[in-house]
Amino acid sequence: MIRTEARDGVHRIAIDRPERRNAIDTATTDLLVEAIGRAQADPEARVLVIKGVGDTFCAGRDLRAQAERADETGVERDPWAGQQAWAEIFQRLQRGPVPSVAVVRGHAVAGGFTLAMACDYVLADRTAVFGAFEMRNGFAATICTPLLSRLVGPRLGLEFATFGEAIPAERLLACGLINRLAEDAADLARIEVEFVGRLAALDRGAVRMTREIFRAAETMPIAEALTMGKHMNNLIAATGGFAQAGRKLGKKN
Repeated sequence: MIRTEARDGVHRIAIDRPERRNAIDTATTDLLVEAIGRAQADPEARVLVIKGVGDTFCAGRDLRAQAERADETGVERDPWAGQQAWAEIFQRLQRGPVPSVAVVRGHAVAGGFTLAMACDYVLADRTAVFGAFEMRNGFAATICTPLLSRLVGPRLGLEFATFGEAIPAERLLACGLINRLAEDAADLARIEVEFVGRLAALDRGAVRMTREIFRAAETMPIAEALTMGKHMNNLIAATGGFAQAGRKLGKKN
């Protein structure tokens, strides 16, 4: 279902259902929630990496499995089964203290698109294809839509969410939704090592504080965000952060 690894402060999660293009069924959803929660709760964790096994990142939710849970009219016997866990994946990625990196090859569509966009950073190669494919099946991309509205704004975000078109990696790069675009799998592996290594080497507390104020600034007025920044500076000063940095600079000179 999934593979997990934790080493040197880096937690890695790989969706391991290549025969279903890494589509996520109920069991895989529960495993993802557990693995993400474990990484976010680890005091030594510095980075969380999410990828797919094989040539596909994730094709979204496993609709075949959902169809098997439906009665003869097509209505699921328990329509709420797994919905809370599914939403919990993205809430944990957004609210948790550990920064997340999606490493994308091949299709990241429907819920897979949501999963990639919910991460703090996205690395991809030129095989990557994204899209809110839910609309192709006649239902709304309800979790992806609010993410897109914040990431790319109302015009383009609504277009992506409504039309359900395949979006090449090059276009998402131009939209600022991909941090690094690799030429091929080997180049992506190299970029992953370099990017994740740099992120893991940063001060953990400073990264956490930066993410907190960045997230807050997305929804609060700029005056309130600046006040929040002032209070954070007071905390840094009170705990000796500025003084320690000054001493380090003095030693270098």
